[in-house]
Amino acid sequence: MSRETLGLLLGFVGVCIFAGTLPFTHIAVEHLSPLFVTAGRAALAGLLALSTLLALRKPWPSRRQAGTLALVALCLVGGFPGFTALAMQSVPASHGGVVLGILPLATSVISALIAGERPSPAFWLAALAGAALVIGFTLHEGGGSLGQGDVFLLGAAVSSALGYVLSGKLVQAGLAGWEVISWVLVVALPVTVPLALWAMPSEPGLIPAWSWIGFAYVTLMSQYLGFFAWNAGLAIGGIARVSQVQLLQTFVTLLIAAVLNREPIALSAWLVAATVFGLVVAASHARVRRKKS
Repeated sequence: MSRETLGLLLGFVGVCIFAGTLPFTHIAVEHLSPLFVTAGRAALAGLLALSTLLALRKPWPSRRQAGTLALVALCLVGGFPGFTALAMQSVPASHGGVVLGILPLATSVISALIAGERPSPAFWLAALAGAALVIGFTLHEGGGSLGQGDVFLLGAAVSSALGYVLSGKLVQAGLAGWEVISWVLVVALPVTVPLALWAMPSEPGLIPAWSWIGFAYVTLMSQYLGFFAWNAGLAIGGIARVSQVQLLQTFVTLLIAAVLNREPIALSAWLVAATVFGLVVAASHARVRRKKS
């Protein structure tokens, strides 16, 4: 198996885990505040990450790495979870999944700017076509305009894209994928723990179990374990190429939303997901030149 194929497979595993983020966030924020879901998932995942790092006696990151980790935390611990939690209060998970189809293009653009990758024209054509399709679908669903939930979702896409690229750079610099997300969560603990305690529901026992299940998923899977495979995939297969696998997340999210949230999925959404799937295949075969170090 080539490194590119291995990177794509690891990226797909991460995508399948992340695909459940919006559906499970949707059921979590039905009875939990967006602030608690955002801070609480990061705080609990951060305590788990700290325990893992201490048990394995991993060395503390350098001062330079700590700065990058803090920026990644701002994106992946604050920005993406916060924006998606706010968005899920007003839009269906299936709609959010289609809108976040813009994420691979955002990741590729940021990658080209700061990570030294230079995608080919064919790669950009496939990525832009996928983004245009997603934007057109969003405008159609919104009657020709973007709603507040859509704005939050676009903010989530930008935050996530920047966090993914910076995480990939840290992995390429020598940190393992699971170490990157672990240190990111640990760096954020001084902020996430106090916020989580402050935003905690006054009577947790009155919160339906279904919402706690949603919270548990985004805490353990979305905020922590999913990054183990995703960060490794970005480093092995290349940030720009592997990021295109995330276009498949739309399709997987639709399936989960249909089953978990019992959302009716319009034919147009399935058609968009199917077309985007073809564009992923095209982008994955397009040549990507890496900057020599």
